Amino acid sequence: MEKQIDKKQHFAELQKKYKATQFEDLSPSSHLYKVLKQIDSGKSLNQSDINFLSKRKMDETIALAVDKYVEILKSEVESGALLSSEADTDGDGQKQNGGENTETVTPAPEEQFASLKSKYGVSDYPDESPSSPLYAILQQLEQGERLDPTDIAWLDENHIKTRWDEPKLFSGKILKAYHKIEATFYEQEYKRTGNKWDLPSASSHWRGAKKPEHALTLTAHLNLEEIKEDKLKSALLTTRGGAFRDIHDLDEAEQCARQAIEHQPDSHHPYTLMGAICYERHERSKYSEGDGWFKEAIKRGASPNDHDAEIKRVIKSADKKKRHEVAEHLLGKDPVHYEWAKEYLIDKASPKDQDAEISE
Repeated sequence: MEKQIDKKQHFAELQKKYKATQFEDLSPSSHLYKVLKQIDSGKSLNQSDINFLSKRKMDETIALAVDKYVEILKSEVESGALLSSEADTDGDGQKQNGGENTETVTPAPEEQFASLKSKYGVSDYPDESPSSPLYAILQQLEQGERLDPTDIAWLDENHIKTRWDEPKLFSGKILKAYHKIEATFYEQEYKRTGNKWDLPSASSHWRGAKKPEHALTLTAHLNLEEIKEDKLKSALLTTRGGAFRDIHDLDEAEQCARQAIEHQPDSHHPYTLMGAICYERHERSKYSEGDGWFKEAIKRGASPNDHDAEIKRVIKSADKKKRHEVAEHLLGKDPVHYEWAKEYLIDKASPKDQDAEISE
């Protein structure tokens, strides 16, 4: 804990030193902390870090970074260190090593950006410039770094055009990569601090990363009797139930949801889970029961849009017959609100899955 406090203090000092105090996040895991340490060491910033600062209107910070780097170069020239280093290179700036060229060729930023867009399934995004915020974001994901809220908001606001629709950038492989990084962060935080509230966060993000088995393993050996907070018990049981739902163990999922309701009957989350489980069972008699659970969730503060999203998830993963059944049920109940369900009455192939796994 003391080490963590020292890092926060160091981060705050660097923010003040390099005119970056408008950035409110003081977490040492912030990408800004890494950038400021890079500046303070006198090393030059790469293009993605410059984009990171520029996007946050930290022009003074960029200027100070340039000044710092120039100052270091002048110092090296005066001491002869830079000249000594250059003496070991040929006229093209390549190291001499018995006539062999040992220089590593780095792809141009445009090529790197195109490669990352392809890897994360967003090649259709039209901006090809390395100055695009997307390039800096993809580089952060590639390095396993957490995204800032401003990055997430930008991804959520921007879309790409595909054959089927116009999904947000904050979906598919990008979304899964984000969840994986967040899950790892919260799991490590739990191991570091022992704070059990990090467990439902980690579990939820592992589910978002399409790794429900990780979520179940993480919460497998909890002794709920040792946990005093009913709210925490409910959160753990709900996310565990959601993970069981993900692997289609609906009986275990329902058991967790019902226990979560017992511990916190005013929370809408386990009621939403129960509604989704009823629809997942693909029994006509269960759809109305699921609607009842969704209504109870709304009474406790849930959004109807969340329930639509849960039902859409069920439909998209079902076979043609079950898709028809659910669509008929919804349209019979409210043809205006569920107008979107009409497309599932048409005999056609399901849209291409946008959530293919990121190659490890």
